[in-house]
Amino acid sequence: MPRVTRDGVSIYYERDERADGTSGDPVVFVQGLGYGRWMWRWQREALAGEFDVIAPDNRGTGRSDAGLPPGVSKLPRRLRAPLLATLASYSIEGLAADLEAVLEDAGIFDAHLVGASMGGMIAQQYALEYSRAASLTLCCTSHGGPDAVPIPEETREQVFSTPKGATERERLRHRMRPAFTERFTNRNPHLMDRIIEWRLEQDADGPAREAQAGAVLDFDVADRLDRIRVPTLVLHGTADRVIPVENARLLEKKIPDATLETIEGGSHCVFIESSDEVNDHLRTFLRERVEASRPV
Repeated sequence: MPRVTRDGVSIYYERDERADGTSGDPVVFVQGLGYGRWMWRWQREALAGEFDVIAPDNRGTGRSDAGLPPGVSKLPRRLRAPLLATLASYSIEGLAADLEAVLEDAGIFDAHLVGASMGGMIAQQYALEYSRAASLTLCCTSHGGPDAVPIPEETREQVFSTPKGATERERLRHRMRPAFTERFTNRNPHLMDRIIEWRLEQDADGPAREAQAGAVLDFDVADRLDRIRVPTLVLHGTADRVIPVENARLLEKKIPDATLETIEGGSHCVFIESSDEVNDHLRTFLRERVEASRPV
């Protein structure tokens, strides 16, 4: 499986090429905070056979190295977490540079970037700093900074809390509850169990997740979004309890060529809960971009 090294850190990525062996337009899926490649399985399946798909692991996630300062990961969480959220955190700029290294290694010059939550932040940063983005799809994300609508305090407490005496599976289930609607979790208990297993296998560990959280907290491109010159699809659930839907409206307003599609009742993990609707919007947007790029 392909890897590329940047700044001494090995970054893993997967590439799903078209089954007929012909070249398709590249679509790159960028993960959210702490989440592994599993989060995009519905979209990857929907685009299989029509596009080339690139799915990197953010540093600290899945098969990519963490690259954290020596010894920090071994500190007690009460000492480690504040350090990794500030002085020793990752940065969205650095995660975007990792993505550039992946695309260069894969020989991709024009890519349609699809990012959710933190992945959407990485996609915005990438489009501002590098030249390979042909389009952006920004799911359940924000431009960051003081102008953004913040994560509700009750959600922040649950997402970053660790119940005493809980098993790792119980902790994961507790933390991700705000990312889904109760109706979905109640109706899909077997899928939620499977997601827990995928998370145990592929997600970032505690220190890397804390370092990614520090990158998110420091992210702010609100005053630069007018420099994004590629077509942008903004997708957001109206019932997102992690990143409120008002952030999507801010992105639509500030990015020159942006189109907003809201999913009524959609959660933060709208790409899972409402995957059919999200996939329809995504396929339509990507096909339009491909058609527009063809020579007349």
